[in-house]
Amino acid sequence: MNICGCLVHATVQSLPGIRDRIEAMDGVEIHASDNDGRLVVVVEDTESNTASELIMQLHQIPGVLSVTLTYHHFEDLAAPRAASLPAKSSQVGDRTNDNL
Repeated sequence: MNICGCLVHATVQSLPGIRDRIEAMDGVEIHASDNDGRLVVVVEDTESNTASELIMQLHQIPGVLSVTLTYHHFEDLAAPRAASLPAKSSQVGDRTNDNL
């Protein structure tokens, strides 16, 4: 699972067409927008494209001035889930395991 949060900045006059193009892309969703040309977009891997490929496609839309990656989360869903804490953890105030 690969999820990216992006800020897309576009020219105001081309914003309606850009919104249409983005909404037609599989794996891309607009979560917020402003009339000044800013859009908050979430991009996810699809079966046919990686998130990075989709972000590059966003750059190629006429009228898009910039695409800035603001958040990224990657999780290998095929990997076995590891415990969130090591087997021996040091607790605050626990002097028996506090050897740091």
